[in-house]
Amino acid sequence: MEATLYQQDVVLERHVQASEQDHRERSRLYLRLEDDGIVGFGEVDPQPYRLNGDPGINEVRDALGAALVQLSDLVSREGSLPLWSRVARLGNETPPRRAASALVEMAVLDRELRRLSLSIGELWPPRFETPSQSTVSVLDEETPWHIDARSRRVRVKTAPGALSAVALERLSVLEVPVLLDFNCSASRDDEVLAQVEQARRVCEVVAVEQPYAVGNVVDHARLAARLEVDLSLDEGVRSLQDVAQIVRYHAATMLCVKPARVGGLANARTIIERAHSLGLKVYLGGFFESPYARHVHRALARSTVDEPSDIGDVELVDGADEVSVVPMSFGLEPSALTLERATALTVVRTGEP
Repeated sequence: MEATLYQQDVVLERHVQASEQDHRERSRLYLRLEDDGIVGFGEVDPQPYRLNGDPGINEVRDALGAALVQLSDLVSREGSLPLWSRVARLGNETPPRRAASALVEMAVLDRELRRLSLSIGELWPPRFETPSQSTVSVLDEETPWHIDARSRRVRVKTAPGALSAVALERLSVLEVPVLLDFNCSASRDDEVLAQVEQARRVCEVVAVEQPYAVGNVVDHARLAARLEVDLSLDEGVRSLQDVAQIVRYHAATMLCVKPARVGGLANARTIIERAHSLGLKVYLGGFFESPYARHVHRALARSTVDEPSDIGDVELVDGADEVSVVPMSFGLEPSALTLERATALTVVRTGEP
């Protein structure tokens, strides 16, 4: 086995201002995993620094180093890579390790499908025509909004306080429903309720996302009882235990599940299925991934959710995203040009940590 980690730093064509972070640049981590001459690729796109329970890129890189050593030791003992669905059980105890596990798992799954000459559609038959969701911000009045014509909902980054005249004008011309995303920035019910009421005068608000801090199910439950729209949790969804707590306290009616946050594709599927069985609406979220990871997530979404999800492509300033078509597995892989533009950080070979 040989595993090579690459990092590609990119600039988003349209930055998105959130309450505590300006999504302008992103560092993409690609993992190229080769065993017995068969290659698989994984990708995660961590935030630049730790925020609201999500790890920063340096934490993820450190966790990945440990994960690759563990994987190498396992291959040395067992003589082969583990099944993709087993990767999540090798170590998911911290947020950085969950992101690292998601990266390894995607690469292992890609390689496994290629080895078996299977497509992802054969493993996960599509059940839905899952629409995409666009993301914009009312916290930045300078950047023009770009709404993908295929989007069926718009996530609007916001923070407590009255919406400006510019924000209201922008909201008023939207032709699709709106989800107000507070990114853990609220401190009182009234400031959320007031903004929802103000926005509903000019657009269709269907949900509020993560107004309070991660783990604060009590305040979310109280607010959910007062809202006339759905309350969604995003940063607060990391495990089946989180889902159980959310349901126990009636803290939300919707969930945003991000594979990199929950430890990978297998865990995401399990969480989505459990949430659906408990009567919750679910959509797939993302971290501004490349066309490769978005393509993988699109396959997951079409197999599991019908809510608008973060599965549209993310455009870059220099158009640096390149993918190549492959006949099996996901149907795409990061191109040779993409990896040439990236920096090779780590190489791990079986028996050579």
